[in-house]
Amino acid sequence: MSQTERTLAIIKPDAVARNLAGEILAEIARNGFRILSMRTEHLSRREAEGFYAVHRGKPFFEGLVEFMSEGPVVVLALEREDAIRKWRDVMGATDPAKASEGTLRKRFGADIAHNCVHGSDAPETARTEIAYFFRGIELI
Repeated sequence: MSQTERTLAIIKPDAVARNLAGEILAEIARNGFRILSMRTEHLSRREAEGFYAVHRGKPFFEGLVEFMSEGPVVVLALEREDAIRKWRDVMGATDPAKASEGTLRKRFGADIAHNCVHGSDAPETARTEIAYFFRGIELI
């Protein structure tokens, strides 16, 4: 039996710049997620480096940090049964070219670097990522 989980979702700068946040939020609602907290912010380079610190030293790190700090993002704490797996299903594969039809990344992603959304990949990651953006009192 599945249990209620929380996950972090980010609507990335490419999607915000293309005015896709509303469509992505509608997809979140259609898929039964409860939004515990949400806000728009413009990550500083330092904040982006901190969030993606696990990838420091990888070839894509600098480009990722640059991209994630180039414009506003929408950060969300989501909740539902099996939230992590379900959100990853809704997002689709990291590479939009390999994502299943109907997924957010297939519909809106340009390439592996500009793939419109982020989601936590495991319960421990979700806890850490949610805490990075939201204090406990911000979650309803």
